[in-house]
Amino acid sequence: MNTYPKYRYPEPVKIENRQWPDRILTQPPVWASVDLRDGNQALPEPMGPEHKLEYFNMLVGIGFKEIEVAFPSASADDFNFVRMLIERNLIPDDVRISVLTQARRHLIDRTIESLRGVKHAIAHCYVPTSDLHGRFVFNHNREEVKQMAVDGTRMVKEAIEREGLWGKVAYEFSPEEFTDSDLDFVVEVCCAVKEVWGPSTPDMLILNLPATVERRPPNQYADMIELFCRKFPYLNEVGLSLHAHNDQGCAVAATELALLAGATRVEGTVFGHGERTGNLDVSVLALNMESRGVRTGLNFSNMPEIVRIVERNSGIEVHPRHPYAGDLVFTAFSGSHQDAIRKGFEHRAEISEFFRQGWKIPYLHLDPADLGRQYEKLIRINSQSGKGGVVYVLEKEFGVYPPKTMHPEIGAVVQKVVDAEGGEINSADLKRIFYDNFVNAEGPYRMENYQRASVGDRSGSNFSWFINGEKHELSGQGNGPLSAVVHALKSSGLMPFFKLEDFSERTLGKDADAKALAFVGLRCGEDSEHTSLVYGAGEHSNIDRAAIAALVSAMNRAVACGALKRP
Repeated sequence: MNTYPKYRYPEPVKIENRQWPDRILTQPPVWASVDLRDGNQALPEPMGPEHKLEYFNMLVGIGFKEIEVAFPSASADDFNFVRMLIERNLIPDDVRISVLTQARRHLIDRTIESLRGVKHAIAHCYVPTSDLHGRFVFNHNREEVKQMAVDGTRMVKEAIEREGLWGKVAYEFSPEEFTDSDLDFVVEVCCAVKEVWGPSTPDMLILNLPATVERRPPNQYADMIELFCRKFPYLNEVGLSLHAHNDQGCAVAATELALLAGATRVEGTVFGHGERTGNLDVSVLALNMESRGVRTGLNFSNMPEIVRIVERNSGIEVHPRHPYAGDLVFTAFSGSHQDAIRKGFEHRAEISEFFRQGWKIPYLHLDPADLGRQYEKLIRINSQSGKGGVVYVLEKEFGVYPPKTMHPEIGAVVQKVVDAEGGEINSADLKRIFYDNFVNAEGPYRMENYQRASVGDRSGSNFSWFINGEKHELSGQGNGPLSAVVHALKSSGLMPFFKLEDFSERTLGKDADAKALAFVGLRCGEDSEHTSLVYGAGEHSNIDRAAIAALVSAMNRAVACGALKRP
């Protein structure tokens, strides 16, 4: 009976005086996309030539200078795609395509054949160096595995020379399952590969050390990379590349730490497509670095379009919580979060001065505008939202700027509607709720036939006042039209006691036909000093009429909430 534990913690890497934890990334790696090969082979429906070409052009536009495009010996489609790129001159001069092959002569020959006429390219060969693969998948001992690597490298070199591509086609070698391999054995294999290839430079000989299956925590990947750098004697002649898979959800962290440990190149895919849980998500790693002040050379400024291209060609939707690319990633539902974001935008200049950096906003570590996103979509409203988020949407999307003391009342009204209806409401629904409840508030009071008059240096107002449909003709004088109406109502004997305590106004829009929006706050009842303000709003092309309409709405709202006795 097997008495071994089902799982155990990976054996720690024996390394003294590790240096990588104290380092800081200040330069980007060489970015290598494997979307069209590693990513494509893992799609439910792999892409055809047209889809791959659109994807290739997107990758070029993002700024990738190395793009793995195919496994040419695996299928006619892959071979023909490489030929199409070369023969149609579709590869920019500063971009190198890469092609993958196993270490077998006929596969290598077919792969290098696909590169005929290429200006710059990379031939990528891999050999499994872990005992799990070498011994139990390929039935090879370590010496035989090493010989596979040596023979494969020699055959790649001979094929490149035979096709007249020496100096144009670089070589990349991957010891597959590096993180599950004996490190000293990997160093031995890589030394043998380098010696067969001969003298080189980092751009012409790349050693790719993959976490083919993520079995170790990120810090151990970094330890292995730093130890490899110490032990490999030809480090100045090779580029050191990473290729992390995401089986334990740590590919981004593992890659970042391994870069600190000495790697200079990174392979991955946009949004992480790849076998099982996928490859490293290059967009996340690159934008993490950008948010820390490292200019990566990759351009995600039109993220919504990148998302559309990837979804259309891969057939896989981007998760709404995906960092940087998801629909919800720059959205706040929580009321406290919404309020903090709103205040952050209001105090951007002060925040920038205090922290001495251009961007620092509560809950937003990167400016959504850098990714082609709009501030107006930051805050959305559901049952978890508060007054800060509600008011932010009204302000930024509709130019409605209610007084601060009115915010709690607006928040309470919206909360009541959301609780009753459930789910999320969009900005148009929010505007409708605001206008139904505050601008067009119906009740026992209504005004018609308003006329403004002048009485010496004071304003006069004449109007028809309806109470539960009963008409009353009223007149009053005051410092302005609103004051005159208030005086008329108070002196009429028809109204319970109220006090006009707050008034503000704002123009909606900037053209000649712009309307005014006014806000009126009332305290009602004989004990009005101890009662809460009740607000109404009014909209009209004339600011005076807007103010009077706001007064009427406030009175009707006061009756509805019990602040004024119903007539």
